[in-house]
Amino acid sequence: MRPWFLETVAADGSRVNHAITKLPFRIGRDAHCDLVIEARGLSRQHAEFTQEAGEQLLLSDLGSTNGTWVHRERIAAPRWVGERTILHFGNAEFRLGLETQTMLASREAGEDGSRTMLVPTGGRLLSEKFVEGQEAFEDFLARGEGLGCAVQPIVRADGGAVFAYELLGRCEHPRLRQPPGRLFDIAGKLGRRGELSTLFRNHGVRAVAGRLGGARLFVNTDGDETEHEAFFESLQALRALPGAPELVIEIHESARSLEKLRPLAQRLGAMGIAFAIDDFGHDEGVDHLSILGEVPPQYVKFDMGLVRGIDQAAEPRRRLVRSLVRLVRDLDAVALAEGVETEAEAAACRDMGFELLQGYLTGRPVPASALPPAAPA
Repeated sequence: MRPWFLETVAADGSRVNHAITKLPFRIGRDAHCDLVIEARGLSRQHAEFTQEAGEQLLLSDLGSTNGTWVHRERIAAPRWVGERTILHFGNAEFRLGLETQTMLASREAGEDGSRTMLVPTGGRLLSEKFVEGQEAFEDFLARGEGLGCAVQPIVRADGGAVFAYELLGRCEHPRLRQPPGRLFDIAGKLGRRGELSTLFRNHGVRAVAGRLGGARLFVNTDGDETEHEAFFESLQALRALPGAPELVIEIHESARSLEKLRPLAQRLGAMGIAFAIDDFGHDEGVDHLSILGEVPPQYVKFDMGLVRGIDQAAEPRRRLVRSLVRLVRDLDAVALAEGVETEAEAAACRDMGFELLQGYLTGRPVPASALPPAAPA
């Protein structure tokens, strides 16, 4: 039998590995189980591994009250599971492992390593100590396999000429074919959102350098990366690339406080780099009006939630958006409408004073490779 083990997090936060030394292997609260778990919500005889086939084990629920879950999906019939599968027995969370050697150390474990105490989470939500896709994500960050990018045009409201592009990260890693939003969810759980943002930005700017025909490039930031010197050093390196586009830095909502935004704006201004407030009007966006007055950006991107269906919106909403656009323009900033999908929405945006439009109507994202090749140096 191959050296399988179940990994969990003990009450003191340490990682504990429990060897699966034989089959069948039963899990539950009963003292006669092969792995005794003292956690609320487990049945006495909860679940069991019964067969091995290659690099998989067959897992069955034993009629438990709170269920056996595979990747947070409750199973109704036996399920084959493999290495790195995230399992829940009730609310007790484990990850299935397969190595040449297993460690059986735990402050809570008995001499035979068969007993563990788990931290109760309260409520009925499944705990989340392990992150699905973690190994593939960390490989993606380390090696960049499958790293790609796309750009979406930003056009002038009057006439439709391309004014700029927004850079969008893409991932085609063979074990991590996820949309960017899902990748940032994984990164957030691992505390690595800034690294992912930097990876996408550095790769993307290099990929489009010399290909934009003089158009600006809006690039995203995330989390606290803008508070570190490495962020500004990376911008300097990108600006030094042959054919480097003029950058516009989109400010993540976590940086939109006076304490964070003022020094950031001053530093970017000294470098000659413009910045944009992204997703304005989304959730707390309208509450940041005073910040716009204190630290005026060069661009304000209105969230698509304000823009979608604006042509059919009630008059109070239309007056609100019109007044916000007027305010932005009075600050000598450029108002940009995101999420424009119909000609009627575009017409309403022009009537309200938006100077720039972005959305499927004016151009869908395209791979950077679809842009004209960079001119030879």
